[in-house]
This record gives sequence, structure tokens and C-alpha cells, in this order.
Amino acid sequence: MKSNAQMLLTRLFLITTVLCSSGKLFSQQSEDVEAIKAMCGCFEITFDYSETFSPDTSYEFYENYHAEALEWAELINDDPNELQIQHILIVGEDYIVKHWRQDWIYQPSSVMQYEIDSKWKFNPIQPKKSEGVWEQRVFQVDDSPRYGGIGSWVHVDGKHYWESISPAPLPRREYTKRSDYDVLVRQNRHEVLAEGWMHEQDNKKVAFGDDLSAVIVAEEKGKNIYTRVNKKRCQAARKYWKENTEFWSGVRDSWDDIIPQSGQLSLHPKVDGKTLYSHLFELPESGVNELINQYVNTNQP
Repeated sequence: MKSNAQMLLTRLFLITTVLCSSGKLFSQQSEDVEAIKAMCGCFEITFDYSETFSPDTSYEFYENYHAEALEWAELINDDPNELQIQHILIVGEDYIVKHWRQDWIYQPSSVMQYEIDSKWKFNPIQPKKSEGVWEQRVFQVDDSPRYGGIGSWVHVDGKHYWESISPAPLPRREYTKRSDYDVLVRQNRHEVLAEGWMHEQDNKKVAFGDDLSAVIVAEEKGKNIYTRVNKKRCQAARKYWKENTEFWSGVRDSWDDIIPQSGQLSLHPKVDGKTLYSHLFELPESGVNELINQYVNTNQP
């Protein structure tokens, strides 16, 4: 039987272990948050994609894709457990396009996963598998879902990066041009660099047969490099967001009421031949809830 002194030492050891473990987790989370916030600011961006391999020896590879842009990325929710970054594209001198959004959720209770044909599943995740990890949820220009994936931020040897594999819809650079594949399976790597950050991708373009058997059409390498520049160059985007932040906050609130914590969501890409984003870019003064709900497919299987 343990003496009182032994029992006290055991209790002190357990308490110290818990405190040290909690401190380590807190320190890791703080470093993760710092890395995520480093993706905010004004950036010159280069987008480069190249198809690298196909199991079909007769496949004709598409030409390499290259584009450049100037973009403002603003932190719109600064919660250590859920950060939101809104990207705003500057086209030409001062033409503004409200662009994609990325949400970072610490230790998520569910994961958003794209399936096919504008359908998403929200799969619960066990607390043990969620411990210490982040889900990145990516949203489209109209704040509808795009894709999600989970992974841990790694901070080692002066490198800071996060990796995940995420099924996603076809990218905008291809979805109006191609119909030979159904899902882009993204292997994403976000790495914070001294001069900005990089979104590196190793993607698989996957087609599904009638029996839902998967075939890889082609593989692709992607590299999007964000180089930080003076924020004055993004003044037009900052002005747009300041003037319209209330409207887009209302759009996000509407989606929060629609996007489930678990289960499935199915959307219509168009209603009466018109996309949702084309409506929202007109910044309607009322009826946003009703408008968005028109695009929800209530007849999903």
C-alpha cells in the first residue's frame, strides 16, 4: 500500500504531466494560428498547373496553365479555434471580384467532403482523431461549399506547413471546358515562407463510371505562389470590403443556417439558367435567404 508521501508525489506527477501537455498543445495551437494568419495581406500571385501523368497511353495532355493576379486576403474572424480569411481579387486598376474564402477550424467535430455532382457530405469525426488537427474549409465566391480536409500544422527546421487530401469539384479554370472527369482529388500543401506563402498541389483528375468505379484520367502538379507586397497596392480591395462587409456577413449567416453539421447537402449549379454568384454580385438589398434557398436541392437522394 502506498504511503501518503508516495500518493502525493504521484498526484503531483500527474498534475505536472497534464499541465505540461496542455501547455505544449496550447503552444502548438498558437504557432498554428500564427501560420494561418501569415496568409493574410496583399499578395502578387502566380498560378501554375501542369499535367504530369496519365495511365492512358493515348491520353493527350492539356497545355500548361499560367495566370497572375493581385489579391487582398483579410482576416474576417479572429477566433483561435476558428479563423476565416476572405480573398478579394483585384482585376486591372480597380475592378474588384469577391473571391474564395478559407475557414480554419481547430479540432473539428465534422469534416466537409465533396462527393460528386454538387453534393457534399458532413462526416462526424471522433474526438481522438480530431485532437490537435485543423480542418480547412474552402468556400466559393458565393460562399457556398467547395471542399474541406483535415491535417496537422508542422513546424520543424524553420518550415511551417499543413497538408491534406481533399476531393473537390472541377477548378474554375476547367469546369466550363472539360467533361472527361468528375472530381479533382487535391493533395494540398500550404507552406508559409519568408516572403509570403505557397499553395502546392499534387492532384488527380478522377472520372466515375455508371457503377461509380473510379478511373484516374490524369495527374497534375500545381503551384500557387503568394508574394507579399505593400498593402497600399490592395487599397481598392480593402475599400470594397469595408463598404460591403455587412452584406457578405449576411450571406455567410444564411449559409450557416443551411450547411448541416452532419448529413448531406446538395445544390443546383444554376436556377433558371443563372448561377447564384451572378445574383449575389449584384449585392441585392433584400431577399438573400430566399435567393440562396432556391439553389438548395431538397430532392437529394
